[in-house]
Amino acid sequence: MIGMDERDKMFEKIVSDLTRHIRINTGFLVWIGFLTVSLIVCLYAYSLQLKHGLGVTGLRDYVSWGLYIATFVFFVATSLIGMLISAVIGLIGMKWVTPITRIAETIAVAFAAVAGLVIIMDMGRPERLAYVFLYGRFQSPILWDVTVVITYFVLSLLLLFLPMIGDMAVIRSKVSTLPKWLKPVYKILSLNWTNAPEQNRIIARCIRILLILIIPAALAIHTVTSWLFAMTVRPGWDSTIFGPYFVTGAFVAGSAAVIIVMFILQKNYKLHDYIYDLHFNNMGKVLALVSLVYLYFNINEFIVPGYKMKEGEAYHLHQLLAGKDAFLFWFVQIGCLVIPILLMLFRRFRKPVPITVISVAVFFGAWLKRYIIVVPTQEHPFLPIQHVPHNFMVYTPTLTEILITLAPFTMVLIIITLISKFFPVIPLCETARERDIENLKIE
Repeated sequence: MIGMDERDKMFEKIVSDLTRHIRINTGFLVWIGFLTVSLIVCLYAYSLQLKHGLGVTGLRDYVSWGLYIATFVFFVATSLIGMLISAVIGLIGMKWVTPITRIAETIAVAFAAVAGLVIIMDMGRPERLAYVFLYGRFQSPILWDVTVVITYFVLSLLLLFLPMIGDMAVIRSKVSTLPKWLKPVYKILSLNWTNAPEQNRIIARCIRILLILIIPAALAIHTVTSWLFAMTVRPGWDSTIFGPYFVTGAFVAGSAAVIIVMFILQKNYKLHDYIYDLHFNNMGKVLALVSLVYLYFNINEFIVPGYKMKEGEAYHLHQLLAGKDAFLFWFVQIGCLVIPILLMLFRRFRKPVPITVISVAVFFGAWLKRYIIVVPTQEHPFLPIQHVPHNFMVYTPTLTEILITLAPFTMVLIIITLISKFFPVIPLCETARERDIENLKIE
């Protein structure tokens, strides 16, 4: 049995360890300054698109979806990791996920929040976005997609906020080095939490309800996104497996993102006593498992149309396997999926540094895979290409388009940086409870 004095000391150490990064320092200002300047450059590129239209991009009549839609699908995919870590693994009682649940939810909120903005980037007339809500047709998958993205974002935000209520109350009352401007923010967001048993029961009940609700919402968000492609008859998209295929790919991208952020936060915030080799090893196993399932869907995606070999599918597959898209295709399949899976089967490659390097490759490959899904099939239109400029036949992103595409990635980094800098990245109260430190009165 832990004595009162010893328990207080342990709790003070946990509070100190998990809040020492909540301060304004030079490194933070330099990083935020760099991201801000980068975002301004990207927004300037977007202002050119607003002024001159989508003609400043590589998008044309045949390839009307390019980097923007590939990035949108990727962002929606990565946001699903909050559901996998918090709901699926958390609800089945895996206690090892406790230190990384908030990291996963932060990633989910950041990517879900920005995903909708990516759609606006692809619109030549963004002021007409309101028409989706005013005149949306129930038959349109676009209306479903907008609805589930908003729903999933709200649920993810609540799952990030509710477990943080107690942490903010603890920090407000016990951390004297808290920046002055943050204290009233913490006071408002802590909602007069005092660690009373009834308060804990209410929060626990709400969190459990959200964890259950977010599972169908998360499955819906990427299934509906897949329907934007699958509900066409275009070769390469006309598939009945796109729903589970997209969901599995989402878990791959999200798991890789969690490992990368885990590694960065562990090193920068000195969290070695809370995030250690066990977490990297287990997340490596999760990434290997979902990657194996994703590999199965990749094989199924090509072997079925390859067996039937319809004319349109035959040409599309030839371009992917041996044509102009072959290098990119095989780089993604072998370099970013098969080789990482083989490496992750060995424990030594699930150590912090190796698994982080593998995750970077998988994460990058996950974005390239969305590009392969979106672009190549549009370069083979149903009707013959006649009497059109050469740049209508081949999609080549312009510098303006690339800069605009970098904007949402910069926004995600800003959101993750701000949340992880001014709030505990590891659940403080839950960590204390798991270490038998309970019933502490908060003033």
